[in-house]
Amino acid sequence: MIVARMLAAAAVAVAVPVVPLAAPANAAPCPDVELVFARGTSEGPGIGRVGQALADTLGPQLGNRTLGVYPVNYPATYDFLTAADGATDATNHIAAMAADCPNTRIVLGGYSQGAAVVDMLVGVPPLGNRIGEVGSAPPLPGSLAGNVAAVAVFGNPATKFGNPVTAGSLGSRSIDMCSDGDPICSRGRNPFAHTSYESGPMPGQAAGFIAGLV
Repeated sequence: MIVARMLAAAAVAVAVPVVPLAAPANAAPCPDVELVFARGTSEGPGIGRVGQALADTLGPQLGNRTLGVYPVNYPATYDFLTAADGATDATNHIAAMAADCPNTRIVLGGYSQGAAVVDMLVGVPPLGNRIGEVGSAPPLPGSLAGNVAAVAVFGNPATKFGNPVTAGSLGSRSIDMCSDGDPICSRGRNPFAHTSYESGPMPGQAAGFIAGLV
């Protein structure tokens, strides 16, 4: 409950540029790389401002390879138990991509509550509770893990509990970004540090990490 209140206090409603869904695999060529990103609390449908910054910096680093984007479909409201819906949606989408576009390299990403969605997929307890408890979803099946080339999260609540995404099942392929002073992912006391990831250097740093793996 403490973390939920902190998330509610730090989250800011913003107008988010919506990135179109990647076209169905049977309607267009499969992208070389696809970013599957879960937005933060109160952001409108799409990948959110942090996801957009990551996509904008990642695309140019892929050379001639194409980048698709899939916004994880979940409420992203202050009912944090529904974050599990995002993990389920992401799993279903990755399974469909594995079947239809097996050569596409998947990148998992999330910001704030969206980072908790990604935590579940790699077996990291979100918001301090254990995998399998109310508000959690099963990890990504092992049969799909090979399709995920990289994982990048920002302002991850689980990091505050000593459970960064790098401790999950895709640890060597993961990066966990936490701004100095961010009270959601650290013991900091600056709520503004949680709301400015898109304008700082971290999306670019994460994009560089991802580009080295895809």
